[in-house]
Amino acid sequence: MRMRTKYIFTIIIFMVIFAWVTVLPQSGMNAFAQNRNQAVASSQSSKVNLNPSKSKEIGFVYEAFLSPHQEPDEEENTPKIAPPSLRSTAPSVPRNQRKSRGHGVVQFTKDQSKAFVDVQVDGVNPKDIVMFHIHCGNPDVLGPILVDFALSGDIQQNFSDGVFSAELTNENIEKTANSGRDILSIYTLGCPIESGKPGKVKTIAGMEQFAKRSELYFNLHTKAQTFFGDIRGKLNPV
Repeated sequence: MRMRTKYIFTIIIFMVIFAWVTVLPQSGMNAFAQNRNQAVASSQSSKVNLNPSKSKEIGFVYEAFLSPHQEPDEEENTPKIAPPSLRSTAPSVPRNQRKSRGHGVVQFTKDQSKAFVDVQVDGVNPKDIVMFHIHCGNPDVLGPILVDFALSGDIQQNFSDGVFSAELTNENIEKTANSGRDILSIYTLGCPIESGKPGKVKTIAGMEQFAKRSELYFNLHTKAQTFFGDIRGKLNPV
């Protein structure tokens, strides 16, 4: 009797182990397959709506409020080594006494093939404007020129009604970088792709990258404030 009981107990243990090894893994595999099928079905039902035609729509937008207070110094402190073309030809006015102001917006297309620039200024005589640029650099720094608007048209005429508008492409950026005629222009024209490394920004995409880091600014230069500029405005994301 004792041997029979032991025999039956052994058979029960064997059956339990057999079920553990064969039946349970199979049920686990079935559950895995079911979950995978559900994931695939879910993925197919939530496809991304792709539309290449939206590439020309406006994507990132940045704005700047231009003022004399963002200029890093007074015109009377123009370096003595500055060439005549960068020296004022009219009496300058201290920053805290100037009434000039401005508001500018730069809009980039989603494919970053173009940038649209609109700037309105107050307290500035368009006939006194001598230069208008977009520079790369942080506040208090005289950064290199990324876009020289004078290379694309008459800036005084564009500002004649107080509002300046322009459409930029890669060509405008390359034209500025390649417009230098002397040693000074190597350092003042074109923005480095990476600080301390060779190579300059050539594209609207590179320009937007600087804007994203808040390292672009407008600078409007006049006859009285030529070297540092009359009003300056850092571009920030809208």
